[in-house]
Order: sequence, then C-alpha cells, then structure tokens
Amino acid sequence: MVKKRYTRNVTTLTEKENNKLQDFRVCVIGCGGIGGYIIEMLARIGIGSITAVDMDAFDETNLNRQILSTEKVIGNRKTDEAKKRVNEINSDVKISVIDGAFSEENSCDIIKDHDVVVDALDSIQMRFVLQEACKKMNIPMVHGAIGGWYGQVCTVFPGDDTLNKIYKKSSNGAEKKLGNPSFTPANIASIQVSEVIKLLLNKGELYRNRVLLIDLLENSYNIIDL
Repeated sequence: MVKKRYTRNVTTLTEKENNKLQDFRVCVIGCGGIGGYIIEMLARIGIGSITAVDMDAFDETNLNRQILSTEKVIGNRKTDEAKKRVNEINSDVKISVIDGAFSEENSCDIIKDHDVVVDALDSIQMRFVLQEACKKMNIPMVHGAIGGWYGQVCTVFPGDDTLNKIYKKSSNGAEKKLGNPSFTPANIASIQVSEVIKLLLNKGELYRNRVLLIDLLENSYNIIDL
C-alpha cells in the first residue's frame, strides 16, 4: 500500500515503484532557478533522501523565477530555505544541505553515496567538474541548462562524457545574455526530474547519448543524437 499522499502517483508509477523511491538518494547541485524546482518535485514525489548544494543567498533578482525565494527570505541562505521547504512539503524525506561552493576539490566527497546527481549549475566549467566527479564515482547525472526561451536536457552515464559533445570547455553560458524568465527553469527542471525517476526505476527511455533541445518561443522540441 502507498500512503494517501502518494495515491495520485499511481498508476503513473506502480505501488512497488512508488514505495521504492524512498530508498534512493539524490544530490542536487544548485538551489536556484532550476534547482529549486527540482528539489520541490523530488520532495513531492517521495524521494527518500535529497542533498542540496549551494553557496549563495537569495537576492531580489531571484524573485522572478526561483521558487524557493520570496520577499521575506531575501538575504537568507538558499540551502536553508531548501531544507525548510522540503520539511514543510514532506516529512518522509530526509534533506541534507551543503552551504558552500561546489569545487573540483570537494566534488567527489559531495556526490558520493548518491544514486544520481542532478546538474542545476550555472557554470559550464563547473558542469565539466561535475561530469568528471560522477565519472570517478560511477554515478549517473542528469544535466539541464536554460537561457531565455531555450533549454536543454540530457542524462550522462559515467564515461559517456556527453558534455564534451555539447560544450567547449572555454564556453560561457547563455543565461546572462538571454535572460532567466520564470517558465523556462520550471520546464527544464520538470524534464530533469522525470529523467531522474526513470533512471532510478529503470523505466522508459532516457535522453542518454542525445540531448533534448527546447525552444519555447517557437514551440520546437528537437532530439539530437550525440
């Protein structure tokens, strides 16, 4: 039997699959525009353990898109608000936070013992660091990025080195140039979460060795094989 709070998950998930979610540990690197939505959805669906990593505090520019931010929490640490939010949503979920920078030096220690890592970073250089750490620790990662009306998602298994086919290591992200509206992070985060659930439950087809490119302005959704 599933708890009443999860009954609307069924039959999207079977009862067995739903109950199994409580056994998994997911690490989310970044608690901002994409990361906040990811944490919210993982908590609501019933992932057993979430680790949230971020080094920043909320400021007024976050209010247009970051679901964990409100006018009352400006100046508060993003990880503190992530923990508070998860505790308010779902007492079944264990939430751990790391209030500090994700770096090459601490990357492996942060992600170890997790079943999947979710990329909600805003730096291409740090995404390469995350991909390498996941490779070393043999943990799959789900990548997502946005810029303006546009976004992308792919799932990277250890050794795939998928980001090498998408970015140049010297590339700069498009977010600052194209902007960060409210709707694109939510769209990309929801697809990342669906990838996480499929990966954990070995269900459906993943965006592995390919990337989903989304253009919300022209309503185009393209899958590029890599």
